[in-house]
Amino acid sequence: MKAVVCKTWGLPETLVIENQTDLVAAAGEVVIDVMAAGVNFPDVLIIQNKYQFKPPLPFTPGNELAGIVRSVGQGVSQYKAGDRVFAFVPQGAFAQQVAVAAEAVLPMAPGMDFDVAAAITLTYGTSHHAVVDRAQLKAGETMLVLGAAGGVGLAAIEIGKALGARVIAAASTDEKLAVCKDHGADVLINYSTEDLREAIKTATGGKGPDVVYDPVGGSYTEPAFRSIAWRGRYLVIGFANGEIPKLPLNLPLLKGASLVGVFWGDFARREPAHNIAAMHELMKWLGEGKIRPHISARYALADTPQALNDMASRKVTGKILILPQS
Repeated sequence: MKAVVCKTWGLPETLVIENQTDLVAAAGEVVIDVMAAGVNFPDVLIIQNKYQFKPPLPFTPGNELAGIVRSVGQGVSQYKAGDRVFAFVPQGAFAQQVAVAAEAVLPMAPGMDFDVAAAITLTYGTSHHAVVDRAQLKAGETMLVLGAAGGVGLAAIEIGKALGARVIAAASTDEKLAVCKDHGADVLINYSTEDLREAIKTATGGKGPDVVYDPVGGSYTEPAFRSIAWRGRYLVIGFANGEIPKLPLNLPLLKGASLVGVFWGDFARREPAHNIAAMHELMKWLGEGKIRPHISARYALADTPQALNDMASRKVTGKILILPQS
């Protein structure tokens, strides 16, 4: 089988494609033929040794995948060869095969395709944990989503609408905002051409958003926090801008507002039962048409460096996928 391998820390061009021995399932494991793997911004960081999780070299990047069970190890009775499944793994998804602990595998719903299954775990898992669990967004409240056209941003928009909230989408181009509108956003802000604080003030009648979803960081964080409503919740998702911002701590004091950290990977590890419950709710919403992953591009395994470069340069809307068998 073929796999993308990171042998030295660096940019996507340093990755190599290797032929490796086919995997054999150990006790408690499932080996999956990977049909599609989701690409996420942490994949760009992890190969440069810039992410919270630092795997030892060499390793195969990629965290979310969908495929067909190839074999199962001793003690695994809930899956069999030929089953269609999806999973989240610490590493290894950018390969034609991956070995996964059986408890980290979920069955694909009837009618679900591999692309959708590979696009839902991390982005929608992150946004569900953020919006439903950490922010406890309620019907009738207003949520501002920064970087709204990215994978987690579009997921946040759809989840906000599923909960009955009003959603303001902020992104850097009109083309990206058009995608946000198509996925349910009520108000659009182009923060490349508009003053962010003034636009938020206009969109909320001066009240400010109850929840701010921020996967971007950088220069947008402080004006967004200064605009937040009384008792607002500011969700710290990540720093796609590349800059970790610093906030004056008098701002949460004056607004009676909360800074809320969101780290879905550790949530899934520490609270697996709650994470599985969230996944079941997402599957329900998927079946009802309330969420629908937006997949903007697909890449062959050999084109993984290009996929990561496109992600790094913020050319991506929604999700992009690696198709290892192509």
